[in-house]
Amino acid sequence: MIECISHITFIVKNLDNTAKLFKKLFNAEEVYYSADKKHSIFRERFFIIAGQWIAIMEDDNIINRTYHHLAFKISASDIDAYLNKIKALNLELKSPRQRVSGEGDSIYFYDYDNNLFELHTGTLEERLNFYREMDEV
Repeated sequence: MIECISHITFIVKNLDNTAKLFKKLFNAEEVYYSADKKHSIFRERFFIIAGQWIAIMEDDNIINRTYHHLAFKISASDIDAYLNKIKALNLELKSPRQRVSGEGDSIYFYDYDNNLFELHTGTLEERLNFYREMDEV
């Protein structure tokens, strides 16, 4: 039986850049840094972000962008503060997708290695309730 998400791993070109981004933007707590040790297939760092284990591994073979992404929940009142942080970190904003009312708002952006992140104001429960209401109309 699946208990929960264990961890999320991102492959990045530069551990230091991404560590700074995670700490400044997400208030991440760094809990491990392999330095020059190689316990896994690449050098790595581990973080805790909102109670979730996030791993980054260093490899310079990063090519494509996709819609695969990690979304963090934020308050609607924090949107402007996060937009300012993203701009200060010189990250590329991605145009938001078309939304229907009731889904919440999102900020999409790429990190330095083309990983897509989303900061989302809604919850799964809110979205499902809204979709049910739409289906009843």
